[in-house]
Amino acid sequence: MPSTRMLSLFSGIGLLFLLGSFPLPGGATDIRPFSGDEAQTLIHLIAQSPPSSSIRNIRTHRHKHYTRVVLDLTRPIHPGPQEHQTDTTFQLELPNTQLANPAVANSRIDSLSLRLDLSTTSSGSILLSIPTDGWKRYKWYILKNPARVVLDLYPIAETTAITRAPDSSTPGSPVVPATTPPRPVIKKDLVIVIDPGHGGKDPGALGRKGTREKDVVLHVANYLRDLLAQEGSTKVFMTRETDVFIELEDRATFANTHKADLFVSIHINSHPQSSVKGLELYHFGEASDPRALAVAARENGTPLEKNAAPWQFILADKLNDKKIDDSRELAWTTKNSLVKFLDAFYKIKDHGIKTAPFFVLRMTTMPAILAEIAFISNPTEEKLLQSSTYQKRVAEGIFKGLQSYITPLQTASR
Repeated sequence: MPSTRMLSLFSGIGLLFLLGSFPLPGGATDIRPFSGDEAQTLIHLIAQSPPSSSIRNIRTHRHKHYTRVVLDLTRPIHPGPQEHQTDTTFQLELPNTQLANPAVANSRIDSLSLRLDLSTTSSGSILLSIPTDGWKRYKWYILKNPARVVLDLYPIAETTAITRAPDSSTPGSPVVPATTPPRPVIKKDLVIVIDPGHGGKDPGALGRKGTREKDVVLHVANYLRDLLAQEGSTKVFMTRETDVFIELEDRATFANTHKADLFVSIHINSHPQSSVKGLELYHFGEASDPRALAVAARENGTPLEKNAAPWQFILADKLNDKKIDDSRELAWTTKNSLVKFLDAFYKIKDHGIKTAPFFVLRMTTMPAILAEIAFISNPTEEKLLQSSTYQKRVAEGIFKGLQSYITPLQTASR
């Protein structure tokens, strides 16, 4: 345990004693410096106390299928937000966070008539609360550079979002309907391109028992193709159906040439630590974290530094806003269905939805996702990946997710 003397350094000028004795007012210099062990303990304690973040602005915007709330932050939140839900309220707790100034609390009042409450907890967190009436589901995620927390609210009905008038003096103000446009009409015969990663001279990630990524993802892709083929209104194409090598550019060109409505690339993850396991889905964007960038570099087959800044221009290209929004929705829907389905059979670690500059996601013109279905570097998951039962269940989980995403599109085209 650290001494009282050490803990006292968290205030005033005490931290300077780490560097040696410090002359106090009046010329006294009899304060001894900290020992090496004490200094290391103190540095550890300081590292355990991350600096707080501030909410400097709140923005809202209505998209076609959801309403987005963006909290602009002065710095990333650590630890990450925690989600809570009661019978009447959805809550997002932001640890070590405060309001930059009281006026920020009023910045949420805008033309969307969205009721959003902010409160401060005794532990130093900000609690964002939104009534659950009118919303069927919520999605939130963290973005960096600049730091933001994004919350997407999906209305109960495709054509009507129920919101409340933002009157702080009247908590029970009447419910006001707000029209939300339906999903865009897409032709009835949907075209889906499935992309089994790697192939031929490129084995992809390798397991310790010799399992090759290229073989497993082709099996999963074939199972997924067969499931989709049973949907009479869906046309399915595969970038490869055998063990052949295909350039990334040719995979994207294949999907674009076939005028695909959706693009699904299937891969298997790997990590230096064999204990890491689980699944995650990606859509295109700036790398959400260093590991996401490393995964993209591995799958792109390029040095890490070539996957960073040159790809970022896409984020400012307004012509791609809709593709990115639709890809995010496709990724969330597919991931949720996949995890829910596999959870009935296995203990699944859900790493969530991430963004990274994958070449095939960048160069395709339709909503596109990349699924990393397991870690081949994990002995338990490598064994699962060798099982045809697991391969079929992964395919069925992805199928259920695509089915959930496709159904509203087909309904809108009738």
